[in-house]
Amino acid sequence: MKLSDFDFELPSELIAVRPASPRSSARLLLAQGDAISDRQVLDLTSIFCPGDLLVLNNTRVIPARLIGQRQRGEASAKIEVTLLEPAPQGWRALAKPLRKVNLGEQIQFSPDLSAEVSAKSETDLHLTFNRTGDDFDAALNRAGAMPLPPYIAAKRPADVQDNHDYQTVFARHSGAVAAPTASLHFDTELLGALSNIGVLFAEVTLHVGAGTFLPVKVEDVTTHKMHAEWGEVTPEAADQINAAKSAGGRIIPVGTTALRLIETAARSGTLVPWQGPTDIFIYPGFSFQITDALMTNFHLPKSTLLMLVSALMGKERTERIYAHALAQRYRFFSYGDASLLIP
Repeated sequence: MKLSDFDFELPSELIAVRPASPRSSARLLLAQGDAISDRQVLDLTSIFCPGDLLVLNNTRVIPARLIGQRQRGEASAKIEVTLLEPAPQGWRALAKPLRKVNLGEQIQFSPDLSAEVSAKSETDLHLTFNRTGDDFDAALNRAGAMPLPPYIAAKRPADVQDNHDYQTVFARHSGAVAAPTASLHFDTELLGALSNIGVLFAEVTLHVGAGTFLPVKVEDVTTHKMHAEWGEVTPEAADQINAAKSAGGRIIPVGTTALRLIETAARSGTLVPWQGPTDIFIYPGFSFQITDALMTNFHLPKSTLLMLVSALMGKERTERIYAHALAQRYRFFSYGDASLLIP
């Protein structure tokens, strides 16, 4: 299975830099079996059935992009930092420029937020902040900006609107540095309308890491090593999902993050409560244990997420779906349109 098997040409003008407004007005490609139709996210109320269960990722994106000043004696120099993941007594982070940063340096991000460079590798830093817990969260919220994906950040900087747009309406547990973007299409009105027709919901948590944007660098995709992300399926969520499945309802994760987590927790064949880091890699040939369908956005060429879609729908069907999306000018990636994929 070659990396080049998952490549396609994407016109740059189809990369969305702002989401649809309102959220649920985005377009929806419905692929059910071999049929493809063009809908809107609002139409989910006529597509889902009573007893279907949507699995939502309730992670909360932190404002992980920081601009600071390196303190070098009486001199200072600007530095851009992107937090990647919590680490013992601090955070692992990317930095620009990285080469000139020295161990022990102090970086001042705001009057009440600073960090010491306590470790450094060829690729990243370990930062020990002057605040922890709720105090750190509050200071970070004041100083940081939303960590927009590279393909958006290359076109425009994050702004105040992204604080709303790049966060789901059900975000609860802080820790992600990228949004579970399929979930961005849901607003409270749509969630209420779905609930009123008998659609069920279960919440899980997977803190999406910056590794979600890392390219696959091996030609034999089966040798690719996934980045690990921390997740949790609570006993309550496991009970809700298992009950819906037993009653004949479809289990439909909203987003690849929710899918990866519940399939991690169901590798034994039964979904169980689960907590920890997952590096599950889903590509064609994968045996799904709990997932019946998937709602997701349109993904990067040669990405592990496109491989996941191909595992669920089959490679040839996925190629037809993406050819249709390109021909119909769907908007791609994090702020783009959605697809509902039902094998």
